[in-house]
Parts: sequence; structure tokens; C-alpha cells
Amino acid sequence: MGESTKRLPDERQRNRLWTAILSLSVVVLVVSTSYRLANVCLTEEETAALEYDPCCDYPCMNLGVCTSNEFNDYTCDCTGTGYYGIKCTIPEIGTLLSSFIPDAISAYGFLTSHDWFWNIVNKNHGLRDQVSARLYLSLSDFTDSPPTFESDHTFITADAFFNDSLFTRSLPPVPIRCPTPMGTKGPKELPNIDTLVEKLFARKEFHPDPQNSNLLFQYYALHFGRQFVQGPGSGPQLFKGTGEMDASHIYGTEEKDRQLLRSGINGKLRSQILNGEEFPPSLSDNADMSTSQPLKNQSFALAHPTFSSSPGLFVFATIWLREHNRVCDELLKVHSDWDDERLYETARLIVSGEVVKITLVDFVQHLSQYKLDLSFNPELLHETRFQFHNRIHAEFNHLFDWHPFVADYLLINNANYSLKDYSSPLDPVFNEGIDKFTEALLKTRAGVITAQNHGESLYPFLKEALKASRQLRFQGLNAYRRKFNLMPFGSFEELTGDKEIASLLEEVYEDINAVEFYVGLLVERSDSSISGVTMMNMAVAWTIKSIYSSPLCSQLYWKPSTFGGKVGWDIIQNTSLQKLFCLNLRTLCRDFQFTVLS
Repeated sequence: MGESTKRLPDERQRNRLWTAILSLSVVVLVVSTSYRLANVCLTEEETAALEYDPCCDYPCMNLGVCTSNEFNDYTCDCTGTGYYGIKCTIPEIGTLLSSFIPDAISAYGFLTSHDWFWNIVNKNHGLRDQVSARLYLSLSDFTDSPPTFESDHTFITADAFFNDSLFTRSLPPVPIRCPTPMGTKGPKELPNIDTLVEKLFARKEFHPDPQNSNLLFQYYALHFGRQFVQGPGSGPQLFKGTGEMDASHIYGTEEKDRQLLRSGINGKLRSQILNGEEFPPSLSDNADMSTSQPLKNQSFALAHPTFSSSPGLFVFATIWLREHNRVCDELLKVHSDWDDERLYETARLIVSGEVVKITLVDFVQHLSQYKLDLSFNPELLHETRFQFHNRIHAEFNHLFDWHPFVADYLLINNANYSLKDYSSPLDPVFNEGIDKFTEALLKTRAGVITAQNHGESLYPFLKEALKASRQLRFQGLNAYRRKFNLMPFGSFEELTGDKEIASLLEEVYEDINAVEFYVGLLVERSDSSISGVTMMNMAVAWTIKSIYSSPLCSQLYWKPSTFGGKVGWDIIQNTSLQKLFCLNLRTLCRDFQFTVLS
């Protein structure tokens, strides 16, 4: 072979490199083709398993955010969780130190026991204020501010903050592209709602509330919750309302309604005298109100349409109407030169302040069963990390549908009204008188929120709530327990405390992590409380956040001048459930509280 045909060493190396590259390409091609052929041979179920959103498995722990990637992969964003690692499972130093802080179960147990300790704290106002401030801040931390998720998306959007027509969410919805409705756990179809009602919720016998709560407590929860949710939109993710305690259940959400409800004289609201007592005005005189709907038995013009069809809610609407007009009279005594507009607006601020305080010191105190006295003092949160802003959560809207609370009968003046009769229409109020009807609410023991304790006439409301929770694609109960620093349940019997109910649940849900949010809340063991600990902790946390996020509690508002000076300031400082009713009923004052009146 001639000299010209000899290959140099660098040429041989280049040829070997190209040979290696070509060989590697062939290997990749063969593997790729084999993979595709293998996929062709997969069953439909196996193919579907490869194609579902990997975030359906909820691989990110400790509130890490899951984002799905190509090729059935995902990443976990651990920012701000106190953890790091592929699945946000490795604790940071600060997290290790904070592990010595008790979880929500331990904290709740301590707050509801050790009477001797809390007696000492409550007697020392300075110490009580410090403990209260830490409690309010820690509970408010469970509510994202600003809000992050809404019901139309599984990821953060601008609408979560800017679109007030959407509920915000504590947790994002279950991803759409999942093997099962709850992600990857449980059956491929959720159990039939009618079957759930029949097996899990239908009342066989009335189970009373162990805290001895009365029906006035239940109706307070229903009435104050309506200021957050004024009415449905075109779906369960839409609503009319705010996340603040704005007393819109008294004054209305729209300016047109507020004007129609005003008398134009001395700041007062319109009313009429029936049987010698003050009541809301007739709806026929206010047909243009936005709350005028073809609602059965609706006959009074009120800020919320349901207040005109439910006797218990109508009582609260009437009492707040009377209170507003009473406050106007008190303001007029010291501000005789004020016009109608200033009297009305100032009275509205004062009444809003009363709503906020009564909800904390009477309602939340009874709901939580805390031994710590929950004093209303907005100054405790001034110049702290607390944010005076809130948005109502879709999950919060489901908490106060306390249908098991409703007793089978209500005894008024020796007349026995069935659940159906005293729920609607307003006949019991006008047949027996508002004072006697209120007394009956005080004396009637409410039911406990637990399985098999729904009265038959309330089935339609329960079914609608279950249907809405599925449309909103709530995550399972255990996911919310993790969110609220509660240990997830490990078994159905641990959840219910009842072998029979646990067996029924396991039959329809198969996996404890597949138990629906709303179903789980209603069947969780209640022990000695109104409800299970999950509902209790969520309700208290969200209610306290909504109370203190009112602008009235901020430094710019919380001062005597906002409320017309000393007169309005004193009304708020001294208000209570007891005074609210005693000052606005004709007969002698009773012991108005949320426990059964003997």
C-alpha cells in the first residue's frame, strides 16, 4: 500500500469516535422503538396509569407544591415549607427546633383542660393578653394571606386574589387527569350520594350535643355565616360576598339594597309594627331589592333572602334591625346636630363592631370550649405580622351547614313543632311570639355533628352540599388535617370511633385517604365536643381570622372617633349576646347563652 493511503493516528481516532456515535444512535433507536412497541402492547388501564398527572399521587410532603413535567415526572417546590429534598421531606434546622412546639391536637387538648392553669392566666389580664395574641396569630397563620388558590385551577393564579367572585381555597382542587376522583386512592367512582345519606347520615335516633348547646347557637352560626356568602353564582365555585365580617347580612351587599332598607329618618332602618312590636318591612314594598327572589314563603325585605323563610334566622334579622335603630337613638342623644347619613353610617360601624365582638366572646368561646377567656382586644394584633385582609374559603362555606344540630321537635308554649314546621315558614314566630320562640331555642338541646344524625327534612340540603363538594373537587379529609397540623387518620375506625360506621366507610371508599372532605367532617368522632377535632380547629381558625381581619380592628379604625365618640365606643366594649337580646325583646331578660336554659 502506498504512502498516500496510510491513515494518521488522529484520523483513526476520529473514525473510532464516529463509529461510537453511530453505534450509540442505533442503540437509542432500538430502545426507543422497543419502548414504543411495548406501549402498544400495554392494556388500556396500564396506558392510562402512565398518562395520569403525577401530582395525583400528592408526592410533595409538608405543603410542598407539586408541578407536573413531561414524561410523567414532577418537581416539588419546597420554598417556605421549612423542608427541602426531592419530596420536601428533609427538615431545615429551624423546622427541627420548631418540632418541640405541640401539634394542633396537643394544643387543643391543653386549651380545653387544666382549669387551674387557665384560672391563673385569666385573672392576670396582662398574661391573658399575651397568650391570646399568640393564639390569634398562630390560628391566623392557617389562612393564606394573600390567598393562593381558587376553585377553577389547581395552580396559583391572579384570580385567587383579584377575582372576588371566586371562592379562595385552603388547598387546590384534585387534579382533573387522575385515576380516581380523589387522586390515586379509593374507587374509580365516588359512592352514590343517596346511598351515603341512607347508610351514613340518616338519623335513626337523635344524638344530643355533649356540650349541651342549644338551638340559638346553631342559628347564630347560620346567620353570621351568611355575611360571607350572600348567594350562589352559576356554580358552587362562585358566590356573592366577602371574606370580612362586614355585617352585610344586616345591611346588604349592594348599595341599592342598603338604600331601600333605610328609612331616611335619623339614620334608622325601615321597619313596621306588627302586634305592637317592631319587625322588618314588607317585601312587597321593596320588590326592587336584589334579594327579592321567587323563594317560598319570602315575605319580608331583608339583606339575605333565606332570613325571610327560616324562623330562627328571622329572629336574628329582627333583633339586629331593632339594635341598629336603638343605637341610632343613643347616638341622637349626644349628636342631635347629625344628619340621617352620618347617624346611619356611624350606627352601621357600631353594629358591625358588636357583631365582631359577640362572635368572638360568645360564639367562638362556646364553639372552641377553650378555658382561656377570649377577650376582644384588636390592639393585641397591632404592629404584628397579622394581615387585616381575608377572603372566604370554599371549605369554610361547608363548615357551618350544621344539619345534625337541628332537633326533631321544638316545644313552644306547650305546642310541639316538628323539625319541618319550625324550620319554615315563619308561623311559629308570629303564632307564639318572638320572645317565646327565642326562649324555646334557648331551652332546646341541639344535636351533635356526627354520623347518622341528619333529620329527614334536611336531606335535600345535605345532598346539595355533598354534590357541591364534589364539583369543587375538594381533596380528602387527611389532606386538610395535614394542612391544619393534625396527624392524618391511619384507619377508618380511628376516624369514626365506631366499628359499624368504619366498616360502611371502608366498603365505599376502600382507602382512608380517599374519604371525602365533607363526609369525613360529618363522621369524625366527636368525643365530648360539638364536632370532630378537624372541623373544630378549622372553624375556630377561620372564624378568628375573619373576625380580626375586619378593618374595624385595624389601627386606623379602632378608636372612639370612628364610632361617634364615647357613646359608640362604650356600646361595643360592653356588648354581649345577653345584652343584644335583653335590650331588644319586650319580656323580662333571660340568661341568654349558647348552652341549654334550664
